[in-house]
Amino acid sequence: MADLHRFFYSGTMAAKSIVTLEPDTAKHIWQVLRMDEGDKLLLTDGKGTVANGEIQFVERHKCNVMVLDTAFEERSNKQLHLCVGFTKNNSRNEWLLEKATELGVASITPVATERFQRIHIRHDRWGKILQSTILQSQQSYLPELLPMMSLKEVIQHHATTSQKMIAHCIAGEQKSPLHEMLKTSQDAVVLIGPEGDFSPEEVSLCVASGFAPISLGTQRLRTETAAITVAAYFNLLS
Repeated sequence: MADLHRFFYSGTMAAKSIVTLEPDTAKHIWQVLRMDEGDKLLLTDGKGTVANGEIQFVERHKCNVMVLDTAFEERSNKQLHLCVGFTKNNSRNEWLLEKATELGVASITPVATERFQRIHIRHDRWGKILQSTILQSQQSYLPELLPMMSLKEVIQHHATTSQKMIAHCIAGEQKSPLHEMLKTSQDAVVLIGPEGDFSPEEVSLCVASGFAPISLGTQRLRTETAAITVAAYFNLLS
């Protein structure tokens, strides 16, 4: 299965059914990959279902695929949720989204904080980045890209998450290294601050709400670097 090209399809896939792919996907299949009728491929819905398919018809903006069979891939019981104070530099935000998706995070939430700089969330473009990345990295689960939340909303949203942590750079505050805090058998949510970091009041609010303060090392990391450091370490423990 790994040798076949993968494509995203958000609809229902049932054995022996015919599905019509998105025009952009059809164009890529026909114009870039030069695939033709009878060629085999894989489809995923980003929710664990993977289907073997065979092209029945393809042209520049249309591709019909016969679903030959489907399988469901179980997701790991341990999931990471990143909540990040995105930067005003959209290319850095998109890099974060791509790399976090490669590393298998379960969800990504932009967080509005006191020192947050307003950004333009391009939901369609960002969604396409997530889709493209799970195909490239041969994954079957699409990270959930949640709408922007305030810090209080994030705290409420993750009230029942097993492990809760906040990474910050405030000098003099007690923090534990990530590798000492992160357990390998539980879901985790990690808060990463914006370029100006969290304020002391925000850190106090999170700590009072059960978020353990953590350190990611002695270097001061950019927002996106900090987020990927957490995701990479979590992924290695999987």
